[in-house]
Amino acid sequence: MEVQMKPDHHKLSAVAPLNQCDVELTLVKDQNGVQCTSSSIVPNHGGPLTSNTEVEREIWGKKIDFLLSVIGFAVDLANVWRFPYLCYKNGGGAFLIPYILFLVIAGMPLFYMELALGQYNREGAATVWKICPVFKGVGYTVILIALYVGFYYNVIIAWSLYYLFSSMTSELPWLKCGNRWNSPNCVDPLAINKSVLGNGTSYAKYKITPAAEYYERGVLHLHESKGIQDLGMPRWELSLCLIVVVFILYFSLWKGVKSSGKVVYITATMPYIVLFVLLIRGITLPGSMNGIKAYLHIDFNRLNNLEVWIDAATQIFFSLGAGFGVLIAFASYNKFDNNCYRDALLTTTVNCVTSFFSGFAIFSVLGYMAHKHKVKIEDVATEGAGLVFIIYPEAISTLPGSTFWAILFFIMLLTLGIDSSMGGMEAVITGLSDDFLFLKRNRKVFTFATAFGTFLFSLLCITNGGIYVLTLLDKYAAGTAILFGVLIEAIGVSWFYGVDRFSEDIERMMGFKPGLYWRLCWKFVSPAFLLFVVIASAVTSSGLKYDEYVFPNWSNYVGWGVAMSSMLFVPFYAIYKFFSIPGTFKEVCRYTSVEFHIVNFCLKKNVILPSVII
Repeated sequence: MEVQMKPDHHKLSAVAPLNQCDVELTLVKDQNGVQCTSSSIVPNHGGPLTSNTEVEREIWGKKIDFLLSVIGFAVDLANVWRFPYLCYKNGGGAFLIPYILFLVIAGMPLFYMELALGQYNREGAATVWKICPVFKGVGYTVILIALYVGFYYNVIIAWSLYYLFSSMTSELPWLKCGNRWNSPNCVDPLAINKSVLGNGTSYAKYKITPAAEYYERGVLHLHESKGIQDLGMPRWELSLCLIVVVFILYFSLWKGVKSSGKVVYITATMPYIVLFVLLIRGITLPGSMNGIKAYLHIDFNRLNNLEVWIDAATQIFFSLGAGFGVLIAFASYNKFDNNCYRDALLTTTVNCVTSFFSGFAIFSVLGYMAHKHKVKIEDVATEGAGLVFIIYPEAISTLPGSTFWAILFFIMLLTLGIDSSMGGMEAVITGLSDDFLFLKRNRKVFTFATAFGTFLFSLLCITNGGIYVLTLLDKYAAGTAILFGVLIEAIGVSWFYGVDRFSEDIERMMGFKPGLYWRLCWKFVSPAFLLFVVIASAVTSSGLKYDEYVFPNWSNYVGWGVAMSSMLFVPFYAIYKFFSIPGTFKEVCRYTSVEFHIVNFCLKKNVILPSVII
């Protein structure tokens, strides 16, 4: 067989010869970002089979649309409700040492790799693996994980919307006891101080304040559930909020990047404006400086604790959002010669600076809370939903003009969540529509089906016991599974496709090869980092808990089932792909260059391949 490559200044490397059929492959990548592929395969026993396709891919309207979309996706609720607490808990300023180290040696390289991978191949998370088809299962893994995350992440956005509507009153509903949702044990927060708490109980864990009871009894109705086995019916108020969230997502995405690229002008910039305003207000409060000092307090002894390094590694990974297929999807709509190297450095830096900056806005208010109740900062410091739906709203409710500050704060949470959820849903839509062209031709219908499907599954999370379902999904759907997926992705690109070939792809796009540092990170450091995080995640994993409630054993099995449902795509697709390679080449098939190399190597070594007709 003779392989002919048509001359062009952007072309594939030569493919090893085979004996049974004539193949002509041409891959042209124009500088305007349009990719055209033409292939002809001619077996010896029959006439030629020619497939000619020419697809012009949609591109971002402006460069700023892409940058804001990536920043909006990466900067999410975790930047506000997780990083500041981790920084405070793990040695304050000392925590920045492992955090920045992991950013430089792993976070940035993985971010850069995904942007370059998507931009060069101009495909979603699944079809981008035409570079090495045996790894296509990784694409399906990350797409499914992105879908799982949407099931519960949209619920958190719905909570924010519910709080936003509830804030539009002259007196915030979580200010005092005596409401229909309050228990007889509800205690006025002004009556709670260090002497009342006692027994080592922190104020953040005190569940009978008006703010805590509003969240758990007024919003979640958790008191009406006995556990994950007793969910009940979806709450109609939260259902309406969830419908609003889904409609916002649908109309933001239905026209592709042309519509979503404009929505992020609001959703990606609003959080910065609100954070700055909240910081200015926070530092004027009594006790705020004590909170900021506690946030920045440097304790180098904490670096001797392995847990600090594990927290830094997992935080930098999940904060940047590599591995969810979003960066690949977003970058696939770039112009071919876009400088994604500069974009990677800019967006990762902005994301991490945002995390650090948000800590000042959070801890200035926590300092005020500690001063108000005459307790230590550690008694009011917390993370997650307890911070943004209990502690911070309670602090806001005591300020003059509390309604205004509450509305501002929950608008920030809403916008932080919306563009991150948009990114996840775009990864699903782009990933599957690139793989199944009939979905691409019917994007609006497919977008609606995806949004409606996430709504139906999300209903489980807004029942009386919905917080238990949400906790299960949060731990298992995107925990070890996404770490495993990105580890295999890094190995696939660096070791199977090859760092050298990947570097040549980048050179074709931008005119220069990545430096030695980036190539070493991709091939050795980043996979080692991911392996470390995967092992640490597995070793430190414990049974499911929500506050004092311990989940039954069967729920952990269900959680692992959810995790394995996505992870198993990797080995199953690899096995399927291997057994799909014909052993005689009498059948007419289309292969990528990588498959040609594999098959040709096997033929030279007299390895018998399975004879399966595709």
